[in-house]
Amino acid sequence: MSSRLHEIAAAGNLADLHWPNFTDYRLHFQHIYEASNFEPVWLNNGKPTPQALAVIQALEASLQKGLNPDDYDASRWPDRLHSLDGSPAPDTLAQFDAALTVGVMRYISDLHIGRVNPKHFNFGIDIEQNKYDLPQFVTTKVIHAANVQSVLDEVEPPYNGYKATEAMLQKYLQLAAQGDGPQVPDVTKTVAPGDPYAGVSQLTQRLRLFGDLHADTSIDTSSPTYSGSLVNGVKTFQSRHGLASDGKLGKETIRQLNTPLSRRVVQLQDALERWRWLPPQFPQPPIVANIPEFILRAFGPGQKVALAMNVVVGKAIRTQTPVFAKDMKYIVFRPYWNVPTSILRGEIIPGITRDRGYISKKNFEVTDFNGKVITDGPISDDVLTQLRAGKLTVRQKPGPTNSLGLVKFMFPNEYNVYLHSTPAQELFSQSRRDFSHGCVRVEKPAQLAAYLLRNQPPWTLEKVQAAMQSGPDNQQVNLTTPIPVLILYVTAVVEEDGSVHFFDDIYGYDKTLEAVLAKGQPYPG
Repeated sequence: MSSRLHEIAAAGNLADLHWPNFTDYRLHFQHIYEASNFEPVWLNNGKPTPQALAVIQALEASLQKGLNPDDYDASRWPDRLHSLDGSPAPDTLAQFDAALTVGVMRYISDLHIGRVNPKHFNFGIDIEQNKYDLPQFVTTKVIHAANVQSVLDEVEPPYNGYKATEAMLQKYLQLAAQGDGPQVPDVTKTVAPGDPYAGVSQLTQRLRLFGDLHADTSIDTSSPTYSGSLVNGVKTFQSRHGLASDGKLGKETIRQLNTPLSRRVVQLQDALERWRWLPPQFPQPPIVANIPEFILRAFGPGQKVALAMNVVVGKAIRTQTPVFAKDMKYIVFRPYWNVPTSILRGEIIPGITRDRGYISKKNFEVTDFNGKVITDGPISDDVLTQLRAGKLTVRQKPGPTNSLGLVKFMFPNEYNVYLHSTPAQELFSQSRRDFSHGCVRVEKPAQLAAYLLRNQPPWTLEKVQAAMQSGPDNQQVNLTTPIPVLILYVTAVVEEDGSVHFFDDIYGYDKTLEAVLAKGQPYPG
C-alpha cells in the first residue's frame, strides 16, 4: 500500500479523481504522507475513520458552500466507500486514502482563499499571507479532529456578509430546484402604474417567489390593470437590482424579472469566491467600494456599516476602475488635479490647439514637473511644443469647478486611483454610474472625511466643510491610523436587513471568472 502512495505522490496524478491532475498539491500530498510514513491517514484496519466519514460528508455538501462538487468527487464517494467492503486490495485502500487527501486539501484551500488567485485577473489583491500550511493543517487539525465540521467551519471567512451570502445561496438553490415558473410577458412600450397589462398573474407569482410581494398581500390576478400593491412590489424589486425605483415596467425591469434563478445562483457563487480573497481580519474597519453596485460603505466596529453612499466608477469601455486593496494614508482638501498623460494628450492639447485661451477658461495652469507654474494664460507655440514633447504638464487649480471637487482621499497605489468629490453631482442620481476615467467619485465627501477623521480633533463635519469651502488650497491631513480601502467587484450583495441585491456584470468580470472555473482543477494558483 505504501508503495502505491509513493507512486501517486511522485506522479501528482490519480486516475480515480474527476480532475486527476493534482500537481499543484503534489508537494503538500507528499509531506502529509511523509509524516505518516506513507501509511493511510483516513483508514483504520481498512475501514474509514470517523474523521474520514465527516470529511466525505462535507465534500458531498460542497454545493451548499458555492463550490463545484465535481472538484471534490462528491458523487464518487458512495462507490468508493462500497469498495472498502470485504477484503479490498491494498491498491484500492491506497487510492481511497489518496483521493480523500487530495479532496480535503482542495476543499480547505478553495473554501479559505478561493479557487482562482485574483492575480490571475490582474487584480491587486494578495492572498499569499492568507494561505495555510496545508500539510500541517490537515495533519494536526483534521485527521484526528474531535469535531471535523467545526474545524472546517473555521476555514471560511469570518465576515457577516459572507455568511449571509452563503445562507442566501442555499435559499436560491432551493428556489432554483423548484423551477423558474412562468415568464413575465415582455412589453413593447413601458407600462406605467394604472396602465393595462396582460401579465398581472405572472408578475404577481414572480414577485412572491422573490419575496418582493408578501404572501399575505392580496392581489387580483385576473385584473387587466397594473396597479396597487403590485407597483410597490415592483419598486422593491427594482431597488434590489440597481434600477430606478419608479414602478414602471420597462424592458430592463422585465429582463431582470425573467433572469433565470440558475443565473442568480452563479452570481452568489461568484460573490462567495470573491469574499474568500479577503484577509481573515483587518487592522481597522475598512472602506469598501463595490464597482457594479456603485456604492461605497465605511464599516465601523462589529462589521456594521457606519456610512454608505453612491459612487461613480470608471467607464466599462476603456477606463475601468481596477480591483485592488491598499491603505488610505491621507486626505487633501481643495486639491490640484494633476491631469494624467492620457487626458492631456487626448483632450487638453487638442483643446489648446483649437483655442489658445483654453487653459485659462478651464481654470488650468501649465507647470514643469517640480510644480513650478509656467503660465495660466494664452499658450505660446513654444509652450505647446513642450507640452506635446512631454516636457511640461497641466494641472487644474483648486476650487469648486475642479474635476476632483474639493477633497481627495489618497491610498497610494500603482494604478493612480483614489476617491474624490466632484462638481458633477447630477451623475449620482442615475441608476448606472460608470462615467469616470477610473477614479471613484463619492457622493458625500464631507461626511466621509469627517468619519475618517472622527478621532483626530478638531476635524468635525463643520471643520471639514470649512476646509473644503474656504481653504487653504492643497491642504494635506495625514490619518493617524491608516484605513484599509478595498475596491471590489461583487454582483450579488446581501444587505444588513437580509435582502439580496443583484447587479449587472458591467465589466464582464463574472463571465471571466466563470470561464476559468469551468475549466476545472487545477485552477490558476
